[in-house]
Amino acid sequence: WTRMVITADPDYYKWTQWAFTKMFKAWYNKKTDRAEPVSTLIEQFSKEGNRYVLAVSEYQEIFSADEWNAMTNIQQQQVLLEYRIAYLADTMVNWCPELGTVLANDEVKDGVSERGGYQVVRKKMKQWSLRISAYAERLLKDLDALEWSDAMKEIQRNWIGRSEGAVIEFKVKDTDEVIEVFTTRSDTLFGCTFMVLAPESALIERVVTSDRTRVVNAYVKEAVNRSERDRQAEVKRVTGVFSGAYAEHPFTGEDIPIWVADYVLAGYGTGAIMAVPAHDARDYAFAKHFNIPIIQVIEGDISKGAFDSKESKVINSGFITGLKVPEAIRKMNAELEKRGIGKHRVNYRLRDAIFSRQRYWGEPFPVYFKEGLPYVLDEDQLPLELPEVDKYLPTEIGDPPLGRAEEWKTKEGYPLEMSTMPGFAGSSAYYLRYMDPHNDKVLVDKEVNEYWRNVDLYIGGMEHATGHLIYARFWNKFLFDLGYICENEPFKKMINQGMIQGRSSLVYRVKDTNTFVSYKLIDQYDVTSLHVDVNIVDNDILDMEAFKQWRPEFSSATFILDDDGQYHCGHEIEKMSKRYFNVVNPDDLADRYGADTLRMYEMFLGPLEQHKPWDTNGIEGVFRFVKKLWKLFVDQNGEPLVVDEIPTVSELKVLHKTIKKVKEDIERFSFNTAVSSYMICVNELSEHSCHKRAILEPLTIIISPYLPHIAEELWALLDHKNTIAFATFPDYNEEYIKENSFYYPISFNGKMRFKMEFPLDMPVDEIKHAVVTSDQAQKYLEGKSPKKVIVVQGKIVNVVV
Repeated sequence: WTRMVITADPDYYKWTQWAFTKMFKAWYNKKTDRAEPVSTLIEQFSKEGNRYVLAVSEYQEIFSADEWNAMTNIQQQQVLLEYRIAYLADTMVNWCPELGTVLANDEVKDGVSERGGYQVVRKKMKQWSLRISAYAERLLKDLDALEWSDAMKEIQRNWIGRSEGAVIEFKVKDTDEVIEVFTTRSDTLFGCTFMVLAPESALIERVVTSDRTRVVNAYVKEAVNRSERDRQAEVKRVTGVFSGAYAEHPFTGEDIPIWVADYVLAGYGTGAIMAVPAHDARDYAFAKHFNIPIIQVIEGDISKGAFDSKESKVINSGFITGLKVPEAIRKMNAELEKRGIGKHRVNYRLRDAIFSRQRYWGEPFPVYFKEGLPYVLDEDQLPLELPEVDKYLPTEIGDPPLGRAEEWKTKEGYPLEMSTMPGFAGSSAYYLRYMDPHNDKVLVDKEVNEYWRNVDLYIGGMEHATGHLIYARFWNKFLFDLGYICENEPFKKMINQGMIQGRSSLVYRVKDTNTFVSYKLIDQYDVTSLHVDVNIVDNDILDMEAFKQWRPEFSSATFILDDDGQYHCGHEIEKMSKRYFNVVNPDDLADRYGADTLRMYEMFLGPLEQHKPWDTNGIEGVFRFVKKLWKLFVDQNGEPLVVDEIPTVSELKVLHKTIKKVKEDIERFSFNTAVSSYMICVNELSEHSCHKRAILEPLTIIISPYLPHIAEELWALLDHKNTIAFATFPDYNEEYIKENSFYYPISFNGKMRFKMEFPLDMPVDEIKHAVVTSDQAQKYLEGKSPKKVIVVQGKIVNVVV
């Protein structure tokens, strides 16, 4: 290969490590709305402190230039770590003890690891993270300019989850603590009757009363081990515990009990909510379960559940009573800002990406620790390669596998990071490296990048929507911000290919027996359906002996058969899966029909974007077509039929019409309709008994993307020495495509017997005369005069005898 990327190759992951060091040395400037080198941040700190710095950061302390300059290096590095795009911090993670590593949210299903099915718990760990949340608005807005499906865009919009609202401050009674909540519905503030903290909230230990500490801690311990996905999904499950503390209502001053409940997530908003049970379904269920008061503040019926409408009026709400919801929100937000107890905020569901994995396989972080703080290696020290270890398991004291490596430290003796990067690290910029894979100086040369720019077409599944496709867009935008690449987005156009579904076969067992009833008779018995291996079913007929041998429990099976003496299976269209025994082995099909037949049939199944049910019986039609194509070149004895004669206008018309159609279909990814065009073409050439090189040679070229192996054989048969892969795709000639004539189907008493070609402008009487006086017509007329000759111009001729 002239260009190739392997993400596990140190020559490749050198550039993944390089990108990480750039993220470590960068911060996100809200003023310029882009990433910038940390050196510009340090310059601001040294001149004016951080009061006027607008950065994406959780750091809240304000310091002056003098205070910054007076800090020790360690203190400065600790502050900078709060601003860096790649940062190290204590984070709630999905920890899988059995695998000994942190897992991303999309690697956890129903509380267990997707791979292996091991228990996953939530715990706080010091982890590397990437500040992808800084790019949330750009990731959202820039979707509009992409040629992606609406479904894919909507998935990403929901994942990014933009919401506009207000942050409101609630003072905790008898303390100096303040709880901030984010809400999109500040108009419902007077309906708040309790507050809820997420189980992961750091506020819990600061507000819980001593008499409630034990029960709250027990609840928190249980709740944090459940994944956010599960907590969101289980809407009917109501759990929670009272903290013993109260907050003060910002307007009424009334006591509001503070609860802890797992339906509130730490990752959304502030990890705390003001609960308005009259107008939120989960708040309503919680209030009913724990007998908490419900105050209605929006007009509507709440007798059977929460009611919400932005078209209704506000009630029981002091100075906003009587206003419509949108107007009430605006007035409430203004009052909150006026009183200094709230402010406008745009919130996003998108969280920073946890970037550490406690396993061996992955790019080592180019990070060492000095006085407990992280620093990155210089570029000339990259790549930092994976070291030799005796086992790919955590150490006895619980360190990641890299802790087993001898001398895992810098030449100065500083310890290196023991975690590795996740899978998405290597896959986030492979397309950039592919542009310039042999360059050992830069990720991609600027001139090369200007030529290639970004990916014109990406074909991939919807399952990457909230993983790889988000990460790659973020990674690309970061490199774009720093001027390393010329495009803001990585993938310009995307097509999501449909899934090929399996056609499952079903057998029907009479309950509490080992007797199986044929599908047509199941209404007469009490049966249960079972999936059966599709490889022992042919055209819905079960091979009964093979079934008995398939599984031991069926060795003594008996069958109730149809009148034809066979067992007919039922069927369903489902996802191809081992559990449904409907997986078709492509090797078996290739052995039986040839790889090219399988390839063409897959493309013939239906439109690229749609899910398509697999039916092995349907492959027979494509197999017959391949044999028909072959017969244009070779006779039944294997002797060549190709001749060097000049083609007729009709034969040229068939060829050039097909070239035009196939070219258009390929360019719009309509592969199934291109296959139909090939079939029509071969049928028409067969009717012409066309074996002419001038027709078959271009036909072989245009069909080669679909039948590459057969096309190579035919190309050699046409006396070519080089591979067909280097042949030029032919152009069509408009002159041959113009329809000046038409092949009329000639029917006798409604039954088509043969075809005749006539000019499209030929008078009807002349067509009638030419038909009835032709030699072909005489054997059907049998010397008789036709009673009537019906001509539909450009369609059909029917002779009534």
